[in-house]
Amino acid sequence: MKLISGNSNRPLAEAISAYLQVPLTKASIRRFSDMEVFAEIMENVRGEDTFVIQSTSYPANDNLMELLITIDALRRGSARRITAVIPYFGYARQDRKTGGRTPISAKLVANLITAAG
Repeated sequence: MKLISGNSNRPLAEAISAYLQVPLTKASIRRFSDMEVFAEIMENVRGEDTFVIQSTSYPANDNLMELLITIDALRRGSARRITAVIPYFGYARQDRKTGGRTPISAKLVANLITAAG
């Protein structure tokens, strides 16, 4: 089992790591000068069950992209299973249509997470 922490709530990830007595997997999640997210998993995850701990709270779009890119990095690293642990799920308020031409953004975000890995 591998635990990967995003930048949205590192203290929570560390608490989970301590409780489970499983060290956090070394990962580098940083931003380029234009604020694009770059994620690199620094340990072998091939065949492992992985858990990404990342909220999509404020700034929701930035944290969501970080989650998606981290999941993609794990998938490309051949992780056996990827589970997103999302303590706060941004866009959850938009879980139904409120009018004829409105999105169901919670469903869209869930689909993006599924497609990422």
